[in-house]
Amino acid sequence: MTRTARRPRRPLQVAAGGAAALLALSACSSGSDSSAKPDSPGSGKPSGEVTVFAAASLKESFTTLGEQFEKEHPGTKVTFSFGGSDSLAASITGGAPADVFASASPKTMKIVTDAGDASGTPATFVRNELEIATLPGNPGKIASLEDLTEAGRKVVLCDKEVPCGAAAQKALDASKLKLTPVSYEQDVKAALTKVELKEADAAVVYKTDVRAAGDKVEGVEFPESADAVNDYPIALLKGARNTETAKAFIALVRSAEGQKVLTGAGFLKP
Repeated sequence: MTRTARRPRRPLQVAAGGAAALLALSACSSGSDSSAKPDSPGSGKPSGEVTVFAAASLKESFTTLGEQFEKEHPGTKVTFSFGGSDSLAASITGGAPADVFASASPKTMKIVTDAGDASGTPATFVRNELEIATLPGNPGKIASLEDLTEAGRKVVLCDKEVPCGAAAQKALDASKLKLTPVSYEQDVKAALTKVELKEADAAVVYKTDVRAAGDKVEGVEFPESADAVNDYPIALLKGARNTETAKAFIALVRSAEGQKVLTGAGFLKP
C-alpha cells in the first residue's frame, strides 16, 4: 500500500515541471515581442517625436529642415524650442527634456558638455557672420560700425551672454569702439524686432536674420564682422528619449541636403 500511495506523485511532478517549462517559454516569447518594437533603440528606423533645442537664429532654416525630415520619415514629429543659446543651455543642464542641442557658439555648447549632458563630441555644422540691421531705406545713413557710436543713435544689441551679443562686443573691442545700447535683448530675434517696430535705429544681428526679415529691415555689412564669426555646434544629448530619430535629424542637418538649406539662408559652411 505504501508503494501504491506514492505512485500518483510522480506524474504530478512531471506535470508541474511541464507547466514551469511552458511558463518559461511564454516569458521568453513575451520578452522577444517587446524587444521587437519598431521604435526600440537600435532599430535604426526613425520614428516618434524628437525634441530639438536650437539657437533663435536657426528658426527659419531648422523649421524647413524639420518639415523635410517629417516628410522623409512618415510617423515622425520634430518639436523645436528656439531661444538664446545661453538660456537653452541652462534649461538643458537644469533637466529640461530634449534630444538635440544646436548652439550659436562653442562657449554655450561648453555649458552643456561640461555638465556631462552631451553624448559624444559636438560637431560644427555652420558658421554665421554679423551685420547691422537698419530701418528700410537706411534713413540714418549708417555705413559703418563706428556710425553706431554717434550721439543720439538708438542702437540695440543682444545680451553679452548670448552668442550674437558676445560676437558684437568682440567686433567692437577689435575696433576699439565703445557703444552704449538703448537695450540688451535676450536673443537675436528680439533685437531685430526692436528695429522692425521702429523702436531702434539699428541692431547688430546675424546676416541670416537680416535676410529672413525680408523688406522689414535693411542690412549694412561692416569689415569688423570678420573678426567675430560664430561657429555653430550641434550635439546629441545624453538624456535623449529618442536616440535613433535624434541621430537621423542631426545627420540631415549635416548632410549636403541640409547644408543647401542652411547656406541658402545665409549661413557659412563650417
